[in-house]
Amino acid sequence: MSGGAGRVADAARGNWVDGLAPAVTRPYLRLARFDRPIGSWLLLIPCWWSLGIAGMHARALPSLWHIVLFFVGAFAMRGAGCTWNDLVDRDLDGKVERTRSRPIPSGQVTARQAAIFMVVQALLGLAVLLQFNRATILCGFASLAVVAIYPFMKRITYWPQIVLGLAFSWGALMGWPATFARLDAPALVLYAGSICWVIAYDTIYAHQDREDDLLIGIKSTALLFQERTRPMLAVFYAAAVLLIGAAGIMAGGGAIFIVGMLAFAVHLGWQVARIDIDDPAQCLTLFRSNRDAGLILFAAMLLDAAF
Repeated sequence: MSGGAGRVADAARGNWVDGLAPAVTRPYLRLARFDRPIGSWLLLIPCWWSLGIAGMHARALPSLWHIVLFFVGAFAMRGAGCTWNDLVDRDLDGKVERTRSRPIPSGQVTARQAAIFMVVQALLGLAVLLQFNRATILCGFASLAVVAIYPFMKRITYWPQIVLGLAFSWGALMGWPATFARLDAPALVLYAGSICWVIAYDTIYAHQDREDDLLIGIKSTALLFQERTRPMLAVFYAAAVLLIGAAGIMAGGGAIFIVGMLAFAVHLGWQVARIDIDDPAQCLTLFRSNRDAGLILFAAMLLDAAF
């Protein structure tokens, strides 16, 4: 298979999967979104934020082992979740321009092969989860119900982004118990703030598929908000800043954390100011930029914990 053969439409050109990975592995790496890793980063960042506020509370840097475990676990579980999503949506994906090139609707893998691959990824995620303490393990298992129902939500509600927020923000509940073996208020407030962040950035992402979704009956906040998208993004991003900021201050965050929060807020404000909902390429660029916003905030948390 040549570098471009089988390429998924929204994967970055020149990504390592299409150009360097052995041909036999490419369909599976595409199922796991290794050609489009931004979602794995966005799943990881709330985990790291939770470690970050725990570190600020303890006045010590988070465990490097925990940082690595969450990195591996986020990529494994995002891959398993995306494979599950593709299995559920395989008929719908074939009707949408951006998704019809995904491995299952394009015939690169069968549904059975995808299901086996999903189980392998889930087992890797389980192996990672079992490295943590009991409180973190129980918290991790509790996320599975939300992950399981998410692919069905866009068929029944214009707010599937809320369920995605519940799933993609779950890591905000994980880093704190990994550090303290309990779940306290700062982690819960962080979780609420992260949900607002996810709702906003996934609304931006959903504007890429707005016309196709309307034709096939798929619902999203992009279709719900339409021309009101900019003010609604402002509302959810403002809520994210206030709640995440409150979580950090509750955990003992100081001046460095506050500066990081201001940088995070400016980045989100820039997205709101720039967005053109009729430009799919720009929507994708703005969506991807949330990784940078999240990492800036995590870096501030680490510096605050250290100093």
